Parts: sequence; C-alpha cells; structure tokens
Amino acid sequence: MLGKIEHLGIAVKDLEASNNLYEKLLGTASYKMEEVKTENVITSFFKAGENKIELLAATDPESAIAKFIEKRGEGIHHVAFAVEDIKKELTRLENEGFTILNKEPKKGADNKLVAFLHPKGTNGVLVELCQEINE
Repeated sequence: MLGKIEHLGIAVKDLEASNNLYEKLLGTASYKMEEVKTENVITSFFKAGENKIELLAATDPESAIAKFIEKRGEGIHHVAFAVEDIKKELTRLENEGFTILNKEPKKGADNKLVAFLHPKGTNGVLVELCQEINE
C-alpha cells in the first residue's frame, strides 16, 4: 500500500533563484542538492515540518523536466509516495490497471529507488513511488 506523501516535486527553470525563494518561504535552507544524471536534473530538497519539497531543474533541454516546463510552465511536477516494497507495489498497481512507466525501479535522488505511474491514469498527476535504499 502507498504510505505517506514522501515529497512534492516542483519543476523550476532557475534552481538558484528557486532555492532563494523557498528558503524565504519555508524559513530554512535546502538540506541537500543532488544531480540525477539518468533524469538530466539537479534536485534540491527542503523540509517543511514532516514534509519534503523537491525542486527539479533540467540540465538538458531534452529532459522530461525541460519539456514539462516548456509545455506547462513551472509548478508541481509530481506527488511521491513512500512504499515499503516498490516491486510488490508496482505489481499491485499494474494489476489494478494503472500504467507503469518504469517496469523496474531505478535509483533516484535522496537515496531512493523510484518508479512512476503514467498521469493519464491518475487524473493528470504524475505519481512517484519511493522506497528507501538500505545500504
């Protein structure tokens, strides 16, 4: 089953300017910046109480984030849910009729295995599943 909302992903054009904006908004600095080369993005994470915000900036004009911003502008890109067993959850959701974008989970930012559900099956919202990597 899906757990808590792990984070909200927000697509941004300018990571430095957006970091400054969210530092002022949340009253705290980003706790982690990380490049995810497989997704052609740089991420920046903020804590807001028990919640997290992930800012995503494209490093390649052909990346999914760059295309998202070109089509829709900056804003909420995805909602991520924590899961205990990502492979089991992907199987369950596929059996429920959801379209899985990643048949195999991949390494994402913030020490997570991640996979996505197609937004056409989730009322236009890109849903990310996140499982903590236990190393």
